[in-house]
Amino acid sequence: MSAHKIIIAIDGYSSCGKSTLAQQMAKKLGYSYIDSGAMYRAITLYFIRNNIDLKNHDEILVALGNIHLTFEVDEMTGTSEMHLNDENVERQIREMLVADKVSDVAAIKEVRSFAVAQQKRMGKKKGIVMDGRDIGTTVFPDAELKIFLTADPAVRVQRRYEELFKTDPHISLEEVRHNLEIRDYIDTSRAESPLRKADDAIVLDNTNLTREEQLDIALEWVADRATNKSLIPDPSPKGKGGIA
Repeated sequence: MSAHKIIIAIDGYSSCGKSTLAQQMAKKLGYSYIDSGAMYRAITLYFIRNNIDLKNHDEILVALGNIHLTFEVDEMTGTSEMHLNDENVERQIREMLVADKVSDVAAIKEVRSFAVAQQKRMGKKKGIVMDGRDIGTTVFPDAELKIFLTADPAVRVQRRYEELFKTDPHISLEEVRHNLEIRDYIDTSRAESPLRKADDAIVLDNTNLTREEQLDIALEWVADRATNKSLIPDPSPKGKGGIA
């Protein structure tokens, strides 16, 4: 019996580790990984570079018409990286300058329509893991598995701080906390596709879980959703496909 590929949608707040879990699952399952957040970050980067007025409808539409987004796999690391108009911008889109503005840009109706249309096309063949904030509610409401990832706010702040500190040692914990609070408010209160848990999503609180533990849990859910349970490796340490 052939493996039955499904769509896995992972949503949740900033700095909950959505991308980490999604990449781990995609690698284990042999699926494609799509970081929807990177798409919005790349659009934000373009808007910043070109001084796009976020209140000017016509200017936004023209800008979107000049944006070409692709994910390309880095042969050295094996990870999927964001390219904006053929430029690798993976590092630039992770900087605080972009983080401060991405929620405002992502709240714009035209921007969301632009990104969601591309995301839906990517999922037509299934066998993908996509993470974001409206994947299970707007992009793939019929996804076979929807996970809503969450963690204690203090843990999220610390994780984000440690990530940013690597490239910006002058960043403060308070700056990171303020940024996450603002992003949470915008993401949950915006008119277009706000962040919320889909009714049929499973909540995964990883506050006290290691990356390996949360992966094991998620893979068990995939096995439960997939028609053919041989789709995934045995998640137990003793299994052939076990996690090291």
